[in-house]
Amino acid sequence: MKHLTIYVLFLTGMMILASCNEKTSTMQAPDAEKKPKKLTAHGDTRIDNYYWMRLSDEQKHAENPDAHTQQVLDYLKAENAYTEAKLKHTEDLQEKLFNEIVGRLKKDEASVPYFKNGYWYYRRYEEGKEYPIYCRKAKSLEATEEIMLDVNKLAKGHDYYSAVGLEVSPDNKLLAFGEDTLSRRIYTIRFLNLETGEFLDDEIENTTSSGAWANDNKTYFYTTKNKTTLLSEKIFRHKLGNPPNADQMVYHEKDPSYYIGVHKSRSEEYVIIFESSTLSSDYHILKADNPTGEFKRFTPREEVHEYEIEHY
Repeated sequence: MKHLTIYVLFLTGMMILASCNEKTSTMQAPDAEKKPKKLTAHGDTRIDNYYWMRLSDEQKHAENPDAHTQQVLDYLKAENAYTEAKLKHTEDLQEKLFNEIVGRLKKDEASVPYFKNGYWYYRRYEEGKEYPIYCRKAKSLEATEEIMLDVNKLAKGHDYYSAVGLEVSPDNKLLAFGEDTLSRRIYTIRFLNLETGEFLDDEIENTTSSGAWANDNKTYFYTTKNKTTLLSEKIFRHKLGNPPNADQMVYHEKDPSYYIGVHKSRSEEYVIIFESSTLSSDYHILKADNPTGEFKRFTPREEVHEYEIEHY
């Protein structure tokens, strides 16, 4: 009910702001230049007048923008300036609505703890901090809290930050997680030594964030994305200490209608690759004690066959 109330407040605020906006001056919005570009796919051709606004990841990361990037940035700045000018008279109302919404959120919320491999795991928030703190306690909830990852510290200096897909190694000594600083859900997997608090040199870019540990505590399976479509496409095997460009591909999904990923079975005995389409499921499995082995298909792939597997 709390979330419904907040959502209603948000919609009400947007309606009020829209109403106020109608009473502002006749300031003209910036007019984006049209540069027709033909795009053909599946035998169909369409015209995209604003294709020129697309920027590559290299252009977005560049310290010195090229002429194309600067043109896009100039237009976006003009849009932002227009929005700020049109809504200038509603700033007090915006602040009031924001405080009303935030005031209904619990400042020190915590998740329900769950037990896994000798530890109770949970995340919590602290008042005045925006990001979660991931914690655990050994054997009992009465034990001393161990902070694994304080995302507030990692987020410092970033306009956007997300840490997801946390996976602890079977020996409870290492933490793998995905880091995104662009808000494009393109993650870099990082590894943290939970005993020393130091990050390993291993960093794997262009991933879906989540993965699976083999039982040797040295091998980690992860999923990469197609850089054009951003679809999950390949599964790799990484051994700690080796450069990511030496990682071995263990699966390649060539059908773009399937999403893929890799995870550990609940029993911790298998690493499972899943492939999922609208009406079809497919799985490959590998004993977690044999990380250099070959994944075996669970059943032949069928066009219409949805199912799930689990090992207890």
